[in-house]
Amino acid sequence: MKTIVLVLTLMISSVTFAQNDAKAKTLLNEVSALVKSYDNISIDFKYVLENVSENIKQETRGDVTMQDDKFKLNILGVTRIFDGKKLYTISPEDEEVTVSTETGNDDGTVTPSKMLSFYEDGFTYKMDIVQTIKGRKIQYVKLVPMDSNASMKYVLLGIDARTKHIYNLMEIGKNKTNTTLTVNSFKTNEPISKTLFTFDESKYKDYFINKLD
Repeated sequence: MKTIVLVLTLMISSVTFAQNDAKAKTLLNEVSALVKSYDNISIDFKYVLENVSENIKQETRGDVTMQDDKFKLNILGVTRIFDGKKLYTISPEDEEVTVSTETGNDDGTVTPSKMLSFYEDGFTYKMDIVQTIKGRKIQYVKLVPMDSNASMKYVLLGIDARTKHIYNLMEIGKNKTNTTLTVNSFKTNEPISKTLFTFDESKYKDYFINKLD
């Protein structure tokens, strides 16, 4: 769960540009500015984790809706709602709701300010290969973490050259575990319920409410 959330975080964030490829900088700036111009964003995605040496391959799907600092994420049967102040993690399997105060600094935290612009801090980057996928021209940007202790070797961020939307993200890990998040649908400025990011405790009377703070 934390790995999936971390990769999502790597997909949606804002970058202190320095000593990087000028074309890559321009492209990433365009992607970031476009993301920030939307009132809300809804993404349906596929997530794949693979380690060939360990014969591991896991696939799952999820979706997330974001508006300002609020979001609702559904993944692996768990729903995470952030209302701007509190983060609610709802697990039907465990019949438990975990409530915590969101600081924005916790590892693995998905926030709209990070999710599509993670690359804006802590990475060097340069243009990589171009691929045509299902008729779409996808320009990849290679991002290498500045922190030598980072768990990843590098990230390949695939950007649709026409729409400037992120198509996919591939994280190559030092432990030979690679993760890929592919956007199946990317919708913006959709009509959404005013209560979408509101946790209604009355719907979870039989759940254990675990308040961490």
